[in-house]
Amino acid sequence: MKFLVCISNVPDTTTKISFTPDNKEFNKAGVQFVINPWDEYALTRAIELKEANAGSTVTVLNVGEADTEPNIRKALAIGADDAIRVNAAPQDAYFVAEQIAAVAKDGAYDVILMGKESIDYNGFQVHGMVGEMLGIPTVAPAMKLDLAGTTATLEREIEGGKEIVQVSTPFVASCQQPMCEPRIPNMRGIMTARTKPLKVVPAVGEPARTQVAEFALPPKKQGVRLIDAANAGELIQLLRSEAKVI
Repeated sequence: MKFLVCISNVPDTTTKISFTPDNKEFNKAGVQFVINPWDEYALTRAIELKEANAGSTVTVLNVGEADTEPNIRKALAIGADDAIRVNAAPQDAYFVAEQIAAVAKDGAYDVILMGKESIDYNGFQVHGMVGEMLGIPTVAPAMKLDLAGTTATLEREIEGGKEIVQVSTPFVASCQQPMCEPRIPNMRGIMTARTKPLKVVPAVGEPARTQVAEFALPPKKQGVRLIDAANAGELIQLLRSEAKVI
């Protein structure tokens, strides 16, 4: 069984967000980047399934420039066998999906996993696009994944409950908790990751189909206003006219 796990390089959740002077790009200065937390569920579950199915392999795929390689090596340290980096900035969801689909098609992977979304853009788009481009099923968002031969059983979240589905390989799945407990690399994994293959390939297809017009920070929070308990009418009026919540 060949697993392809797609990972994104995202700012650490504690990062203070700022933009370039023209407000068209994220300001990377001084920012620490990490593996997208949702992708860590996909990576760990793929490794668990590889360990349970002799002869299986896990390949990590990232669409990004050279500065993403430390986190690719971290994924290799966690347990992936090899990695591929598409040498291009992840310009938009369609562009990223196009790169993933090209690699997946070329490598004839059985299971393509990724997080349900990246925590920087929260787009929830790529997995569906990849499945459509490859003409294979997509299950999203998956909370549980088991394999029996070439048949997968997945549990996914739906409004008001859960749904259990079965699908034959090949397929795409986006992952979220509680699929597994994400692993952290141990010393042996860190040492072996240095010698694992990391292949760099050029991007394919057309340039991004969308461009950022402008980024903007949310408005600063206003100070707290205290209303005397005896002035319930004033509170109601403020909630209606200023907060606009009633």
